[in-house]
Amino acid sequence: MKSMNDVYEKIGSLKIVPVIAIDEVESAIPLADALIDGGLPLAEITFRTKAAAEVLRTLKHERPGLLIGAGTILTLEGVHLAKECGATFALAPGFNPLVVEEALKIGLPFAPGIATPSEVEGALGLGLKVLKVFPAGDLGGPRFLNSLSGPYGHTGVRFIPTGGVTVDNLKDYLSVKTVLAVGGTWIAKREDITSGNWDKIRDNCRNAVALVQQMVTGK
Repeated sequence: MKSMNDVYEKIGSLKIVPVIAIDEVESAIPLADALIDGGLPLAEITFRTKAAAEVLRTLKHERPGLLIGAGTILTLEGVHLAKECGATFALAPGFNPLVVEEALKIGLPFAPGIATPSEVEGALGLGLKVLKVFPAGDLGGPRFLNSLSGPYGHTGVRFIPTGGVTVDNLKDYLSVKTVLAVGGTWIAKREDITSGNWDKIRDNCRNAVALVQQMVTGK
């Protein structure tokens, strides 16, 4: 298991976490190859489908170069299942201290979702430094994140806004200094996975990576 710092350093270097709901285990390998070929060897597999656990197991064994996270982890049982299936990190849409504490206990890097300053403080109180912000768009997007950065930026907290992030506003989100990376469902939409539209997913990755590179280099 990679250390928490290693995991978040890798996520921060890529800047984009493809958020994926996948219904068929058979789609796992071609999906992984599309992400890797597109320059985004990273995936958050959401535990909103029956196939999620087996998809994680498959990717762990067949595509070890892919950094795999488990999303929508809502229970103590889910924390253990995520780790058993090979997740390197996990996330949740909300902040449940019991779930966070269980993840910390078993050494699974965990980024709970926050939507208020009180939740930020609750997470900081448990020693967390990386937090998901959900639903970022409905909460106010980059403006909201900048507002949170004022009182909390000095703590070293970093955010992964998810929900409402698109290729069109990607740069606005990544321009916020406290944003580690963004979570994006547009990279690999459920309907594109179901229809096997791997070239489109690969190209979505390439376009997003190119935008990030433009921000880094200024070109």
